[in-house]
Amino acid sequence: MNSPSNALPESGPGSATPATESAVIDRRYSTRPMYWSVRRELWENRSIYIAPLIVAAFEVIGFAISTIGLAERRRAVLLLDPAHQRAAIEQPYDLAAMMMIFIAFIVGVFYCLDALHGERRDRSILFWKSLPVSDLTTVLSKATIPLVVLPLVAFAIIVCVQVIMVLETGVVLIFHGMSPATTWAHVPVFQNWLVLLYGLVAIALWHAPIYGWLLLISGWARRATFLWAVLPLIAIQIFEKITFGTQHFANMVKDRLMGFAPDAFDFRGQSTPCIDSLAQLTPGRYLSTLGLWLGLVFAAAFIAAAVRMRRYRGPL
Repeated sequence: MNSPSNALPESGPGSATPATESAVIDRRYSTRPMYWSVRRELWENRSIYIAPLIVAAFEVIGFAISTIGLAERRRAVLLLDPAHQRAAIEQPYDLAAMMMIFIAFIVGVFYCLDALHGERRDRSILFWKSLPVSDLTTVLSKATIPLVVLPLVAFAIIVCVQVIMVLETGVVLIFHGMSPATTWAHVPVFQNWLVLLYGLVAIALWHAPIYGWLLLISGWARRATFLWAVLPLIAIQIFEKITFGTQHFANMVKDRLMGFAPDAFDFRGQSTPCIDSLAQLTPGRYLSTLGLWLGLVFAAAFIAAAVRMRRYRGPL
């Protein structure tokens, strides 16, 4: 006997139509393929969060060791002018953040290279294609990892690492009779976290064509995906240099790797880039950059080609 909550309404005057019943059932048993596809990637690729966590552990341990003699160094720093005080006190926190951002990029590169190739290599593609999940959903879920998940993971871990670093600094300073407030007074932690989050979003959008290219190679190459992804870029640079004596393609690749900052931030002509206030964030200028949108167009084209590759490529 069906319980009232599971029983379907009977036909009759005023009862639900078959279309309504179908809609109710669809909502009740919705599988959310995109959500579960992303969860699948997290289950199968634990390096997405394990590698950053390992680096974070080394950062915390390394900073703890560096606190030996911290009190003397802090006393010397407090004798400097305010700008140099902030730069000196903030430096280890910035280094920890930059290291984590670099590791997140490396993890994203190698994840994309194996994302489609791995399921063809271990023949699990036959099982996943038997499920009611489209190739578009599968490839988009894989693209979501470097573009969304990894930046969020990096942000969360950086925040945790910096909090631990602040606590370590406070304990050492209190033990040596100094106030831990000297850290908070010279390092705008919450402002830096907003700048960090904005920077991670800007980097992810700027690197989108790189991840799209790697996904395409992952779905196309039969072996040595890293070589197939890198060698054509090197060959084009060498050909251009020998034939025309120019290096426009090399400059374009370099700009795609590291060229987001001048448009995303206003460094006010400083020789050493520094973010002193939120007014230096320029999302409007960044979103109107031609290079950003050209990159996103190429990223969309690469992802569309990767979808087609997965549709017609079988196991290795």
